[in-house]
Amino acid sequence: MDPATIPRLSQEQTKLAPLWIKAMQVNLHDAKTHLSRYVAQALDGQEVVIAKAGRPLVRLVPVETTPEARRGGFLQGSAVAPMDLKADFAGEIDDLFG
Repeated sequence: MDPATIPRLSQEQTKLAPLWIKAMQVNLHDAKTHLSRYVAQALDGQEVVIAKAGRPLVRLVPVETTPEARRGGFLQGSAVAPMDLKADFAGEIDDLFG
């Protein structure tokens, strides 16, 4: 192949070139129609690029790790209120809520 006939990539295209090599590109309308199919392919390890008018917009890839579940009560007992709030403000509470 003659090097003069090889098309030159713009700087933006060069940044996205690795996506073209290893990813499947679909248009935005097709992605809306078949989102569950593309999510399944992403979960199987294939990278899916969603494009609009041939211009890549976003990548659909699986999340690397699942976030750790939040646990309640982990600060229980670490803070102590030295007063009985209900008793100390009983008059004001009665005035407000009768």
